[in-house]
Amino acid sequence: QVQLVESGGGLVQAGGSLRLSCAASGRIVSINAMGWYSQAPGKQRELVAASTSGGTVTYADSVKGRFTISRDNAKNMMYLQMNNLKPEDTAVYYCNARITARKLLGGTRDDDYWGQGTQVTVSS
Repeated sequence: QVQLVESGGGLVQAGGSLRLSCAASGRIVSINAMGWYSQAPGKQRELVAASTSGGTVTYADSVKGRFTISRDNAKNMMYLQMNNLKPEDTAVYYCNARITARKLLGGTRDDDYWGQGTQVTVSS
């Protein structure tokens, strides 16, 4: 019904930048709350940045001042701009969104969706 696909990951040197994108597709009515999560090897998935439907954003302390979450509702796109990257930012990054979608037989339904993840590797 709904898919999230991340892109933009890769290998970058410390101090560099990457911009992650998350494209939502399907029978979408609206993208509500959204967030970016990271999962390093051997660690739990953790919230990096989040944005409510009203535009309130929050960041993990470790990325404040370096990462920026944004969205383009008209294009069903979500972004994470990552600047001044550090080796400890190395992880798989996942986008997550609470999406209202049209059901096949009518009406709408809210569900949480996850992308497949994109690898970010920061070398020292």
